[in-house]
Amino acid sequence: MDRKITDLTGTFKLHNGIEMPYLGLGTYMPKDSQEVTNSVRFALDYGYRHIDTAAIYRNENDVRMGIEASNVPRQEVFLTSKVWNSDHGYDKTLKAFERSLANLKMDYLDLYLVHWPVVGEYKETWRALEELYEQGRVRAIGVCNFLKHQLEDLIEDAKVIPMVNQMEFHPYLVQQELINFCQLHRIQYQAWSPLMQGKVFELPELEKLAEKYNKNIAQIVLRYDLQKGVITIPKSSKEKRIIANANLFDFELSESDMNFLDAMDRNFRTGPNPDNFEWSVVL
Repeated sequence: MDRKITDLTGTFKLHNGIEMPYLGLGTYMPKDSQEVTNSVRFALDYGYRHIDTAAIYRNENDVRMGIEASNVPRQEVFLTSKVWNSDHGYDKTLKAFERSLANLKMDYLDLYLVHWPVVGEYKETWRALEELYEQGRVRAIGVCNFLKHQLEDLIEDAKVIPMVNQMEFHPYLVQQELINFCQLHRIQYQAWSPLMQGKVFELPELEKLAEKYNKNIAQIVLRYDLQKGVITIPKSSKEKRIIANANLFDFELSESDMNFLDAMDRNFRTGPNPDNFEWSVVL
């Protein structure tokens, strides 16, 4: 990739011109609400400018309190939330968006995503996101967990091409063909679960790379993401880890090591496959 990776405030530009910070904080599955608030506040005060949440995480209010407790103005924070499966459809999506804004006590989002491609419904959901985008209620819109055929189907009738596709991404699940498709359509690729829900720390190949670069395994994997041009949002509640996860800007993986990490791909998922995802949790 020819995108510059400079520091914690660095961004990748979306196809509508919006600058999206390439390193952020994920907030999935916290231990409790105070953990979310504290981690968001600390990350922002340390220098992070990108926070990712979702309606199904049930922590939008806690994220808001973390932002308010920080020393960072709202307009400097790139904030993402997502519409859940039970809220698909044009009208229901618009209502879900209003609920998210009410939880966050904000009047806009930086990025709003379709969380999963619910079959037969995601096109109407996308139409609602297009409406919110046209109204200026959200600065960018995108999807999560859309495979190539789902993106092709969505784009066929879309007025606005998704700006982002947030996918499970790590050395065991690269999906290079999907990355190539997104790049072709200027859809920014983003990683969720970049550390394989902790399983990366069990991989001996990564231990060797960590020793080579005098870094920890998480730093190797997160640097790999950035050099692939993939925005990444590792989740952590521990201050030391939040700091360590941002210590990525004083080294660079060689081309051969990037190729080595690409070759680790096993099509291994820690989360559901978008083609047979059947969670029916209702908010």
